[in-house]
Amino acid sequence: MAVSDVLGDLVAPLNTVLFDFGRDAVTWAELLGFATGAACVWLTVRARIANFAVGIANNLFFLVLFWSAQLYADALLQVVYLMLAAVGWWTWLRGGERRSARPMGHASPRTVAVLLLLAVPATWGLTVVLTRAHDIAPFWDALTTALSLAAQWLLNTKSYENWYFWIAADVVYIPLYFAKVLYLTGIVYVLFLAMCLLGLRSWHRELAAGRSTSAADLVRA
Repeated sequence: MAVSDVLGDLVAPLNTVLFDFGRDAVTWAELLGFATGAACVWLTVRARIANFAVGIANNLFFLVLFWSAQLYADALLQVVYLMLAAVGWWTWLRGGERRSARPMGHASPRTVAVLLLLAVPATWGLTVVLTRAHDIAPFWDALTTALSLAAQWLLNTKSYENWYFWIAADVVYIPLYFAKVLYLTGIVYVLFLAMCLLGLRSWHRELAAGRSTSAADLVRA
């Protein structure tokens, strides 16, 4: 039996249609992607390291969903996310001084500028590749891929600026998924956008509280 046949048998249950949501035939992959995705973003808003474990499960469900929907860049992005999640998990645990837990912080302006600059050729290159691969929405798929990778990089380093990149990606993802008749996933990304805005505020408050605490410690010293 071919490897592709084995993999097909393994993921077949995830492609089982549970119910129709408008023109969207919702499968287990989409429903479980909804649940784990929401949990992952919420844990990230709360700055909980468990977001990586839940995120890995989310990557697997969305890998099946996006490949079936012919959003190939999104599907392959899940594989990259899986690897980045492992790196991020270790970084949050041991990425601080003397291998301590990594504290929340800000990315340098140079880092943000480099990520933005890299997003341009990455989007162009992926658009060319995906067009040749007959991807359904090559440019938008490529753009969201570039933005999401930049966001994940910043999240792995526990940088506050990750939220700006996630928000930018979600603004594009929402109409893309509705256009692809993945209505439930589109609604999920509306929820993700709202939670990203919440995360932006929550992390800002935590960083501000940390600065206030540090200032108070200096005064006492």
